[in-house]
Amino acid sequence: MTYFLAVWKALLVAAVLASLIQVLIPRNWIERVLGKSGFLSTVNGGLLSLPGMMCTCCAAPIVAGLRKCSSSVGAAAAFWFGNTAINPAVLIFMFFVLGWKFTLLRFALGMILVFGVSYLAQRFFAKGEMVDSSVVTPEPADHAMEGKSFPVRWTYTFGKLVLTIAPLYIVTVLVLGAARAWLFPSVGVEMANSFWLIIGLAIAGTLFVIPTAAEIPIAQAIIAMGLGNGPAAALMITLPVISLPSILIVRKAFPAKVLVFFAGSVMILGMIAGFIGMLL
Repeated sequence: MTYFLAVWKALLVAAVLASLIQVLIPRNWIERVLGKSGFLSTVNGGLLSLPGMMCTCCAAPIVAGLRKCSSSVGAAAAFWFGNTAINPAVLIFMFFVLGWKFTLLRFALGMILVFGVSYLAQRFFAKGEMVDSSVVTPEPADHAMEGKSFPVRWTYTFGKLVLTIAPLYIVTVLVLGAARAWLFPSVGVEMANSFWLIIGLAIAGTLFVIPTAAEIPIAQAIIAMGLGNGPAAALMITLPVISLPSILIVRKAFPAKVLVFFAGSVMILGMIAGFIGMLL
């Protein structure tokens, strides 16, 4: 409940933007800027994400909307990851709180994730394959909406989006909140920089959901508890980038194998960050 009350306004803005993308922005513009399978389209998606600075769940409805409007997998993924992994405000905040080494590590691995992993995901997507017509943010393709005014079409799309996403989002956040004790068990200082602790936190951090920049005080608390820089660095990468609720929101916007690839890549980068953090 605390998390939902903290982010509901941002989630509402994301739903508004996602519905506007489907109704207002010409499909041919999205296809021209974000629709190609090349690396440039992925770069465009990543650059367009920088002003957004949303959490992963708030960016997810917009990502699903982009996919519905024929954005490529690489561009949509770069937009999704870019909002969190290379968020300029968060990087500045991190520099003053955790220092330049953590900030540089986050930026370097974030760039790999946004532009590298996103582009590689494009290779997993069969050329010419279309997104599922029942995508979580359906466009107003209903014949009853044809010829209707913009306010009517937008209200229809926004309502369908909210009714589809809100129950799914609330339930998964509440379930993860209830399971927090098992996802992040209490450990003693004897586990500091433990190999298995880093792996466990990288996996749990990939599933869990947090507001924007919340990974910074969490990492700071991990270090203050004496658990070491390794676990803190692992959570610094995995917590903000992706989560179970955001995966469920975009579950029909990407092929299942691509979503598995995304989650696995975030986990692996989190583990790499943790092992590098042990050396900091």
